Amino acid sequence: MAAAPATAGRAASPSPPPQLPSPFAELVKTPSGLEKVVLRGARNCCAEVYLYGGQVTSWKNDNGEELLFLSSKAIFKPPKAIRGGIPICFPQFGTHGNLEQHGFARNRFWAIDSNPPPLPVNPAIKAFVDLILKPSDEDLKIWPHSFEFRLRVALGPSGDLSLTSRIRNTNKDGRPFSYTFAYHTYFSVSDISEVRVEGLETMDYLDNLKAKERFTEQGDAIVFETEVDKVYLAAPSKIAIIDHEKKKTFVVTKEGLPDAVVWNPWDKKAKAMQDFGDGEYKNMLCVEPAAVEKPITLKPGEEWKGRLALSAVPSSYCSGQLDPLKVLQG
Repeated sequence: MAAAPATAGRAASPSPPPQLPSPFAELVKTPSGLEKVVLRGARNCCAEVYLYGGQVTSWKNDNGEELLFLSSKAIFKPPKAIRGGIPICFPQFGTHGNLEQHGFARNRFWAIDSNPPPLPVNPAIKAFVDLILKPSDEDLKIWPHSFEFRLRVALGPSGDLSLTSRIRNTNKDGRPFSYTFAYHTYFSVSDISEVRVEGLETMDYLDNLKAKERFTEQGDAIVFETEVDKVYLAAPSKIAIIDHEKKKTFVVTKEGLPDAVVWNPWDKKAKAMQDFGDGEYKNMLCVEPAAVEKPITLKPGEEWKGRLALSAVPSSYCSGQLDPLKVLQG
């Protein structure tokens, strides 16, 4: 992931700390000097969200097991983006535009939104935080559009994690704007060679390793033997990531995001990244709900909502296959 210009982004406010609406959320200052919100659920379930990037960096189940990948070489020093967790790619995914790779939202300081517009929620969800990002003067120079980006990160009673994004066009000059988007989710896996992804069979995809050429996926499920960087188009609302060694399945549910990116850098690219361990590609996989092929366009006053929900469940097997009725259609 590319770094942002050091001049961009808003500095954290020195005013009194904002009030968190949930008693199950705590604002903590980290050794790096950056602030994060810790969400605490039932038993040992928890999640951590940095104000820098509005980025989830940790999600643990009720056994205290980390479910997201965070590189041991991740750099917690602006303007570098944090390698791992769930970076937010906005207003551009990858190199699909003229901005720096993956846009600028992931290396800006977000603010806690203590009074967000109402958002329908499950009343059983007690641990959540609302964040907001607005463009700085520097941002407006590189992307001349006014917006409000509201993000709610919530930890459900069973340990499920959800991210709900609301982006509103606040331009005063009547201009619409268009953007691409992704939740760049890094999953922690036991061994990439023991992982399969189900739900994307027979889908068309753009291969970023072949100049975004379009292909159709072959085979029963996606397995990994080399570098992968694909954008699956019109992907289903549920995708399953099956970790055979851990006998665990991640269920990715997406709303408002038609595409799904699958990425693993493999060995050569891993060695070329300063903030990524040489062998860490074996223990991570990115499956990213996204809007890439067709940018989202908002007129002034219009708002878009996109949601990601993650759960981790024991794998169900039948001749080595995931039971699709239990996960993909459940």
